[in-house]
Amino acid sequence: MPNLGAFHPQVVHFVVASLFLGLPVYWLGFLRRPAFLRPMASVLLLVGTLAAFVAVKSGTDAHGPAERLPDTRDAVVEHEELGEHTRNIFAGVLLVELAALALAWRAGKVEAPAMRRAATGLRVVVGVAWAAGVGFVYETAEHGGRLVYEYAGGVGYRTGDTEDIGRLLRAGLYAQSRLDREAGRTEEAARLVSEMAARHPESTEVQLLLVESLILDRQDGRAALDALAALHVPEDNPRMLLRKHTSAFDAYLLLQLPDSAAMALDAVPEQYRESRTVTDRRAKLGG
Repeated sequence: MPNLGAFHPQVVHFVVASLFLGLPVYWLGFLRRPAFLRPMASVLLLVGTLAAFVAVKSGTDAHGPAERLPDTRDAVVEHEELGEHTRNIFAGVLLVELAALALAWRAGKVEAPAMRRAATGLRVVVGVAWAAGVGFVYETAEHGGRLVYEYAGGVGYRTGDTEDIGRLLRAGLYAQSRLDREAGRTEEAARLVSEMAARHPESTEVQLLLVESLILDRQDGRAALDALAALHVPEDNPRMLLRKHTSAFDAYLLLQLPDSAAMALDAVPEQYRESRTVTDRRAKLGG
């Protein structure tokens, strides 16, 4: 069979949406009005169950890179096991639903009230088992989300594209540098931002982060100004120009050059001159 790992994020949404939506529709179908509710619920159960089989297959195909990350194997295995339990539960629920549909169809053909009551009883079993199965769907999805958002399982390297992996590393360096700065570990923050800037010399935004780090973490206004002088920001990117000129302001103020700092604010694009970012800095100059 083909490797379906790259499709796992798409497939699992069909499982969650179909089975969560189908449950209330199924129970409302007992009212028999409107008539489309029962067949709609059966179709949602079929789609969700088939998607669960594909989700397990695609998850198994995708688990390798995530499981090789440090300290993630237990989380990956737990998610896989929950997915398999969910698949098996709904495979059983679907079989009982098919039996109920067959009984109901047969009862309509031969006018057998006892058979019709048996079909209704099976449908009640399906509704109860479906409700229990939805609990497993939730737990499986919750563990999958935890694997992605808490362990970065699959983020950035799912496709194997080196650019995606670079984005993952950049995001980690950025987030950790912010945490280090907030905790007072400015030397560590500066080191991480420098690593990010060295890996992404083409990124204007990353280079501006380096300038900000030189000001905030190293308190080196001169180095910040040198970095800004070497940085080209397109004139048609006012947001980046705002960051460039406010960083220049911060660097000049750090060097105790208020006149130069004021000139940096004067160069801010016109649409930002009354923004909070600029007015707060202007207040530092006394006006």
